[in-house]
Amino acid sequence: MILNHNIEMTFKVRRLFIVSLFPVFVLLSGCSVKYSFSGASISAGVKTFSVQYFQNRAPLVQPGLSQYITTELMDKCKSQTSLKFVTSVGDASFEGEIIEYYTRPTTVAADAQAAVNRFTITVRVKFTNVVDPDNSFDTRFSRYADYSSSLDLSAVEQDLSKKIVEEIIEDIFNAAFVNW
Repeated sequence: MILNHNIEMTFKVRRLFIVSLFPVFVLLSGCSVKYSFSGASISAGVKTFSVQYFQNRAPLVQPGLSQYITTELMDKCKSQTSLKFVTSVGDASFEGEIIEYYTRPTTVAADAQAAVNRFTITVRVKFTNVVDPDNSFDTRFSRYADYSSSLDLSAVEQDLSKKIVEEIIEDIFNAAFVNW
């Protein structure tokens, strides 16, 4: 008899628990939450974006860098936003140019030879937001990577370029779409 009473009490407690949670579920089902995994904060009216070809105007021109930067920026916007890419001018538009591409010594060893070299890429970007013009900008983005002077630039150039461009693209994207 005590066993039946315990089972009956357990059933009543469960039923009371379920009944008390029902209003919470009803309230939550009427709510909507806006969230973003990318951290992008884009004005509601912005539906499209465009990326114009980034010309290489640096004194030292690396073939393929213009296309690489242009493509990487397009890919970043496609993967991190829900904006539609257009070939004409979009609601959010990127254009720019590569203005610096160089290496120079940063530290000197005891024998007056460079110990570490710094490889730098700088890109000027004009971002236009037609929906919210206050978010538009015309800015230079520059990143660098250091490498041992015992290495020839041609030996590390591809890997360093990839790393630097990735950082620059992240900076451009954050400046355009992440308003923290």
